[in-house]
Amino acid sequence: MEPLKFAPLYMTRVWGGRALADNYQRPLPDQQPYGESWEITDRPEEQSVVTDGPYEGKTLHELWSEHREELFGTGFESERFPLLIKILDARDDLSIQVHPPTHLAESLGGEPKTEMWYIADCEPDANLYIGFKNGVTREEFETALENGTVAEKVHAVQPKPGESIFIPSGRLHAIGAGFLIYEIQQNSDTTYRVFDWNRVGLDGQPRDLHVEQSMKSIDFEDFEPKMDTPEGNTLAACDFFKVNQLELNKGDTVEPLNERFSIITVITGILESANGNQFKKGDFLILPKSGAALTAMGKTKILQTTIPT
Repeated sequence: MEPLKFAPLYMTRVWGGRALADNYQRPLPDQQPYGESWEITDRPEEQSVVTDGPYEGKTLHELWSEHREELFGTGFESERFPLLIKILDARDDLSIQVHPPTHLAESLGGEPKTEMWYIADCEPDANLYIGFKNGVTREEFETALENGTVAEKVHAVQPKPGESIFIPSGRLHAIGAGFLIYEIQQNSDTTYRVFDWNRVGLDGQPRDLHVEQSMKSIDFEDFEPKMDTPEGNTLAACDFFKVNQLELNKGDTVEPLNERFSIITVITGILESANGNQFKKGDFLILPKSGAALTAMGKTKILQTTIPT
């Protein structure tokens, strides 16, 4: 069985740019700033659609509903495909934000979201804003919100391409200008913006903030986290996903794991399927449960994302 490839869904964002065209030679719809490409999604409002093969034209939700055991494996109880995979192109700072923890999400009218970021590319001095500087209190942060000095309270790190960081729900965070990031997350689209640098959106109006929900969700004990250190091949592991980074030599293969599907992200190099289809940098595909092995055509680096059993 061939891998499943989907048509990307491009999202305009006030902080976006043109890296999706420049880095991956993708034809964007127009000249607006595109900040997100939703590569694999099963949301009520946005659906990934298979681009070719026997399931061409089928949505991810149709596959999940009608061919779950055949394509994905057993043991899944969620109504929708459990992950959402994106490329983020940040040419300007994103809002400082938080996602609600599981125990609070429903009461706040949202969905929990835990995610991880893989730094595909970045400018040398680009900042990620993660957690708080040591000793910052809730009261000090509330004061900073009122007087516009939030940046003085938030911890900043300057990662390198190839590094990654886990973002549990409740962690205050923002992507700064100058990043191209692969984001792997729970299937959720709930984001609470607590501060947005006093700017307006593409429509010229101030962007909505969610200060009340944010303050209830933020972990105020999260001080100065660092970029993650891999444990062997594993970059991130939680109840919702496990992400391994694999470095393949020519002729090496990658196969499904644990009788379940996996998501393959090509970072560098080329993978080839049994039928000769090739997948290059920036491609995202689902390797079905019974999918044939993919072969590296030279030195190739990939992410393989699975759901813990």
